[in-house]
Amino acid sequence: MRPQTSAPTLTPTKAWRMLALGVAAQAAGTMLVSTPVYLIPMLHLERNMPLAQAGALAAAPTIGMVLTLVLWGYVADRFGERWVISGGLVLTAAFSFAAAATGNLVWLGVVLALAGAASASTNAASGRVVVGWFPKERRGFAMGIRQMSQPLGVAVAALIVPPLAERFGIHAPLLVAGVVLALLAIGCALWIENPPRAQRSAEAVRAEVNPYFSGGFLARIHLVSMLLVLPQFTLATFGMVYMIAALGWSATAAGLIIGASQFIGALGRIAIGSLSDRLGSRVRVLRWVAIGAIVAMIAVAVTGALDWSLVGAVILVIASTITVADNGLAYTSVAEAAGTAWVGRALGIQNTGQFIVASAVGPGIGALISLVGYPLAFAAVAIAPLLAVPIVPRNDLHRD
Repeated sequence: MRPQTSAPTLTPTKAWRMLALGVAAQAAGTMLVSTPVYLIPMLHLERNMPLAQAGALAAAPTIGMVLTLVLWGYVADRFGERWVISGGLVLTAAFSFAAAATGNLVWLGVVLALAGAASASTNAASGRVVVGWFPKERRGFAMGIRQMSQPLGVAVAALIVPPLAERFGIHAPLLVAGVVLALLAIGCALWIENPPRAQRSAEAVRAEVNPYFSGGFLARIHLVSMLLVLPQFTLATFGMVYMIAALGWSATAAGLIIGASQFIGALGRIAIGSLSDRLGSRVRVLRWVAIGAIVAMIAVAVTGALDWSLVGAVILVIASTITVADNGLAYTSVAEAAGTAWVGRALGIQNTGQFIVASAVGPGIGALISLVGYPLAFAAVAIAPLLAVPIVPRNDLHRD
């Protein structure tokens, strides 16, 4: 007699609509956060702003995100995702318009930091939508789609920011981002629904176990993600100016290539998420991605040192695809290990750790590039995924 197998859990159609809105919301927020990154070539090469200073301006939205991610996660845990996402988008749009109206670079940095703080709402809450609406055996695929929002937002910024800034000034892309954010705020307020939650008594709420007191799994995933975000944000922040200044590409061509690399990376996140579903393990695939990131950064360094323009561009696209692949795996792993009662806060902590590192990439790696050049700086960044490999947990952890 053949053993019975349980039928796969059906994913409700509504879940896919919630996922699409979450992806659009976070992609729009990422587009705004990435806008100053693609102003670096103009500020550095045309206005002679030091690379570390231009990198610091580009890091301003990320610094803002660091300050509010856990708070947004707590609010989402307590009050639901709908108003966290839509309300956060309203604030982000308002700060985007304010940034477009300012003519002072210092105040621009301050307002961009506030915009980043507001945009963190989508990072914290859209992950809860996936965990709440999708069954466990589909979460890797769904989270891969959700995580493609970041490279999609970066890709859009890479494609539209340079030409808009060149033709209309550096504030034009901020105005466009504000309009998109405002429209999405309306859409999310109208159509996002909070996922169903089990009713819990006051005693059950008080008895909830803090998952951070139940072993070191979450802490290890957070640390791995912090290490792996270093090569990701290094290429995202300096990839375009590297192509222009070191490989000899035009700004338009470099923007198209970077945009294409981010789009390919978005598809890669879906494929990696599906692979983790099929294998039944997030951490095994996460370890493979970390190893791939080591090889990718060394390859970028070597082609840069040899001044291989075309090959260097191809390797940069491949490296960008590999270095963004870990986010969905780690995000899903954190959500499953934290359990539904803690998922918002745990994802907020996950994002905070990543963005602390990301906010240091602009000024830190910018200064390192100025000191030793692009090839050696990229080679040094490969140390981060090398350190991450042994920290990845051996087995997954699931807590409902």
